[in-house]
Amino acid sequence: MPKNEKKKSEGELLKEKLVYKKKTAFEKCPDEKEAVFAYCEDYKKFLDNAKTERDASAYSIALAKKKGFKEYKFGKKVKAGEKYYYNNRGKSVYFFIIGSEDIEKGIALTAAHIDSPRLDLKAHPVYEAGGMAFMKTHYYGGIKKYQWTAIPLALHGTVTLADSKTVDVILGEDESDPLFYVNDILPHLARDQYAKNLGAAIEGEQLNLLSGSMPFDNETPEAIKLNLLRLLNEKYGMTEADFQSAELCAVPAMKARDIGLDRSLIAAYGHDDKVCAYPEITAILSLNKPKKTVMSILADKEETGSDGNTGMKTSAFCDIIADICEALGKSERIVRANSVCLSADVSAAYDPNFAGAYEINNSAIINCGIALCKYTGGGGKSSTNDASGEYVGRIRKIFDDAGVVWQTAELGKVDQGGGGTVAKFISEKNIDTVDVGVPVISMHAPYEVVSKFDVYNMHKAVVAFYTAK
Repeated sequence: MPKNEKKKSEGELLKEKLVYKKKTAFEKCPDEKEAVFAYCEDYKKFLDNAKTERDASAYSIALAKKKGFKEYKFGKKVKAGEKYYYNNRGKSVYFFIIGSEDIEKGIALTAAHIDSPRLDLKAHPVYEAGGMAFMKTHYYGGIKKYQWTAIPLALHGTVTLADSKTVDVILGEDESDPLFYVNDILPHLARDQYAKNLGAAIEGEQLNLLSGSMPFDNETPEAIKLNLLRLLNEKYGMTEADFQSAELCAVPAMKARDIGLDRSLIAAYGHDDKVCAYPEITAILSLNKPKKTVMSILADKEETGSDGNTGMKTSAFCDIIADICEALGKSERIVRANSVCLSADVSAAYDPNFAGAYEINNSAIINCGIALCKYTGGGGKSSTNDASGEYVGRIRKIFDDAGVVWQTAELGKVDQGGGGTVAKFISEKNIDTVDVGVPVISMHAPYEVVSKFDVYNMHKAVVAFYTAK
């Protein structure tokens, strides 16, 4: 014992042994700052290029192709060591590598979603009023509507023209591009607005994109609307009727930026859930001939219930597994029963400015690593997957052995609200599943915040999960 070190009492030793103390990444991994910051520079590039599920799918596939992944089609023969991606209608992607061991020992699955709250354009959006041209929207996902006023917005998506040609649209991201905008009323005239509760201060039908104010001429009726349509026609070849076969949405035009003098945090649009999707991608792309078959799922439609043929409820998930099993002469039922999954979705970070919404002992603390949520849902654990203690113990050991900084968390106080993930749709297929994700400040806002250290530990966690024995 060092000369000046005080001998610990029996109580202190027992406390160290029995009492759990949450530790930060700075305490557990003090030498990782350089790796953390380097990793997050690439993550910020991903965020700026993957604001919608279409953008994220295309960007991810491009990264995968550079690592030798080949497109998978149903009926394709597969063999150990080969890397594949299945592009589901340009809006969700399945990446997988066939392992060297018998696939009936199970697949290591991870699933994140790549859609985020936004403003979708309606089928007949363009109108003129008060000397301005607007485009009407229908909000997508759970948003606080007042947060989407008076911020810079960009237009993303595709338009299928009358001749079936598809045109991609990204307008507002380049510094030279025009932006779009949702008007709000000035405080001097906001007495009626102030009298409303926060949720009703801005109504859904007020989320209209300010899109122009210059008329085509001084004679034609609705000349401002006509001028807007003329400009769209010149740039994209579309007419007003083509909005009916378009998928266009408004997203925040802000870029991912460091927050704080120490640059330890990142603010961006779409952390939920691209902050888990990107570590999934980097983890599977880092593997070379894994022993276990691994699969990374980037799903669509989570923010609206995971419905549709690109959401996690789609049969495409089981169809791919069944197709692989058929090619290898194996039983799909046995494979699913032995498979395990991390539902990679974000958690709410404890915010002392709104402490009343959280139960501090069971909240995710920023910089304390990824949050493992045994269950989500609301109230009495409604609409959730509740992972077994045995499976949580298995994941806990994997993370500890790999030096992953992690914590457990719930989504706020028991009766404060709640939310769900894709976990329940995967566990319903007889696959052990648990939620693991990065804590987020201001979740679902147009500009969210995460810790760089937590992002990096998400990458470490997925790698450890894929390579665990």
